[in-house]
Amino acid sequence: MTPHPKQKISKGRRDRRRAHDALRHPHLVTCPTCKNKRPPHQVCPYCGTYRGRVVIEIEEEGAAE
Repeated sequence: MTPHPKQKISKGRRDRRRAHDALRHPHLVTCPTCKNKRPPHQVCPYCGTYRGRVVIEIEEEGAAE
């Protein structure tokens, strides 16, 4: 036999338990070079700069044709 709960968990108790389960918005900062939003302490995926230096070369999407 499988175990069954002894009493029903009320909606309030259930919802209080789930109070911290909500998704949070990602923290983004503005890139000083291209003004796009990016995660902090990471290379900008749009312009390839980090702390004022070009770290990776980003190819333009239309240049491959």
